[in-house]
Amino acid sequence: MTESVVLIESPAPGVGLVRINRPDARNALNMEVRKSLVKALADLTENESIRAIVLTGSPKTFAAGADIKEMAGVGSIEQMKRGSDKLWRAIYSCPKPVIAAVTGFALGGGCELAMTCDIIIAGEGAKFGQPEVKIGIIPGGGGTQRLTRAIGKYKAMRYILTGDVFTAKEAFDMGLVSELAADADVEKRAVAMAQQLAELPPLALMHAKESVLASMETPLSSGLAFETKAIQILFSSQDQKEGMAAFIEKRKPNFVGK
Repeated sequence: MTESVVLIESPAPGVGLVRINRPDARNALNMEVRKSLVKALADLTENESIRAIVLTGSPKTFAAGADIKEMAGVGSIEQMKRGSDKLWRAIYSCPKPVIAAVTGFALGGGCELAMTCDIIIAGEGAKFGQPEVKIGIIPGGGGTQRLTRAIGKYKAMRYILTGDVFTAKEAFDMGLVSELAADADVEKRAVAMAQQLAELPPLALMHAKESVLASMETPLSSGLAFETKAIQILFSSQDQKEGMAAFIEKRKPNFVGK
């Protein structure tokens, strides 16, 4: 396959998988890859048979960061016109659950890409970091914001200001990684978790995701109001009726996303 991003529709029922495929450049995130990621996620969002998504790279590299060769000679106006911030927002706003399956290096933009996902499953040998300061810039894909929210100001300052790399175990202990797995099992574990999510009611997952994301951007009172409205809306769904009936009748529910 020669495409920068390979879209696999169904490694398991209800699961879509997107794989970054630039082994010659350690999966560096050039504009082609970023645009392809947005398209792949948009296609999976529109596909009603897909209820959860896995985003992954290669065994040695999830994504080594932005493509420095593509960026080196760029001026500020050209960088602005590229609109890479809009591409990041498109990935982050995917309404379906997205699991990052991280093996190898997730540095710079690769770390930021993982942080746009909802769950991060990392191999024990994975490495994370925001080393942008070492090349004269700062994280520009949300790293200064999302890393700080994930691990706190003082840990984030330590890694953003030094550019030091940290291990998957350190990331897990700090709260950045959801789950650790053996390197060889990361993708399999991510697909299994995505399949677990795919069996749950899609509308409930969507509203749960929106509510959690809202909690990161609003005061508590606003977040609670958002949560209240979300659960009230779900009481009009077929899946709520089905889920509660199945619980009472002690049977497996059949969720249809309506």
